[in-house]
Amino acid sequence: MKAGSPAPVPIPPHRAPRLAGSCSPGTTSPGVPRRRPRGRAGRERRGMALRGCLRAGRGLLRAAGPRGPPARGGCAGSGAGGRPPAFGFLFDVDGVLVRGSQAVPAARQAFRRLADGSGRLRVPVVFLTNAGNCLRSAKAGELSQALGLQVSPEQVILSHSPLRLFSQFHQKCMLVVGQGPVEENAQKYPLLLGFKHVVTIEALRKAYPLLDMVDQSRRPKELPPPTTGFRPIEGVILFGEPVRWETSLQLIIDVLLSNGNPGAELQGIPYPHLPVLACNMDLLWMAEAKMPRFGHGTFLLCLENIYKKVTGWELKYEALIGKPSTVTYHYAEYLIKQQAEKQGWKSPIRRLYAVGDNPMSDIYGANLYNNYLKSAHQKQVPAGVKRSPQAASPQTEDHLELRKDCNNSVESCESILVCTGVYRHNADVPSNTEECTTEAVFHGHRDFCFDPSLVEASYIVQDVNDAVQLAFKKENWS
Repeated sequence: MKAGSPAPVPIPPHRAPRLAGSCSPGTTSPGVPRRRPRGRAGRERRGMALRGCLRAGRGLLRAAGPRGPPARGGCAGSGAGGRPPAFGFLFDVDGVLVRGSQAVPAARQAFRRLADGSGRLRVPVVFLTNAGNCLRSAKAGELSQALGLQVSPEQVILSHSPLRLFSQFHQKCMLVVGQGPVEENAQKYPLLLGFKHVVTIEALRKAYPLLDMVDQSRRPKELPPPTTGFRPIEGVILFGEPVRWETSLQLIIDVLLSNGNPGAELQGIPYPHLPVLACNMDLLWMAEAKMPRFGHGTFLLCLENIYKKVTGWELKYEALIGKPSTVTYHYAEYLIKQQAEKQGWKSPIRRLYAVGDNPMSDIYGANLYNNYLKSAHQKQVPAGVKRSPQAASPQTEDHLELRKDCNNSVESCESILVCTGVYRHNADVPSNTEECTTEAVFHGHRDFCFDPSLVEASYIVQDVNDAVQLAFKKENWS
């Protein structure tokens, strides 16, 4: 999406919700696709079809039962006939539960339905957000206020939460980039990401004041003395979008070109460069504004292109963390199972329902993880990921084996797309994505190849309350 353009995120034709009476835009009969009509008539026809689909879905979901009382927090209880849950929810936050600081009206309705009479959750729930410029405890507090029940930090996965698994970097001196409490995130996090030696962009700028030259008001008035005793930087962690992009872009490039010694004279460009770990690949996200806002993925796009223009080489990532990466969903499954075990629910978790508003991160990630679940026993590489950071990183491979110590019970991860955030159902999409440039359709990260099937949601509903009702209906849960 170009700056100033209001165009919403488009996706290819979606799969119809697999419910009796549902309709599928772009199909004449189940499994028989037809070419989408072009122009205004095509858009109107698709809009009518989706509205009919949503009406049919809501009619079927009314059978899920009345809303429960206001929730108070916790996690306990059971569903129909006293059965423990065999499923769990992965909820995106922005565009699904909140927009900026305002709660989506359907969110509290959904959590009244998820809670029992005492306000305790009856189903394991994880909040899976690509936000990264805050602490888990702070995000849990925001969600508690928005949803009207107590959310614990252990239920929240931020984009950087899986960094605690990357122990080979915990003793290295790492440059951390973002805004908010980045030092605290890296060093003093309650569940300990584990990094012992970190340097912020601001600390690096003060140590080497001649590097930050774009803003003339920040240039030193006098030539500073040479910097001494500054520990060489051994890697870079990109937590989230910074405030002064020009400063961060310049200093990150300086660190990579100088092999961690930005005060030294450039002798040659080292390649491969220092390890780079990036969290949150979202190009866009939805706040109170009517158009999507730039996300950290936009910053990464700038960094990648500047590095390639300057050096002629591709910027390489040691790992990409956050949705849609498989490692993040695997970590979410781990927390879902932990909740179930803590509550003493004996029934193994079989299915996950991932609810999101962004086809390029929420839906892509859920479908990618669904493919992983299907191919895990065959040791196949999940479709949709280039053999780049996701599969090549030894630490990522170790993490994907993390659950060998527990029953490998989860069979599927169903993706549910809501219409309260980034996604707009009336977005026009080229009838044949192979005939257009990938960039015109795919807003995902460079290292995730465009597979149209991975941005097709299993189900499309109006909001998160409808998503919960849909899952309850499928699970015969009340």
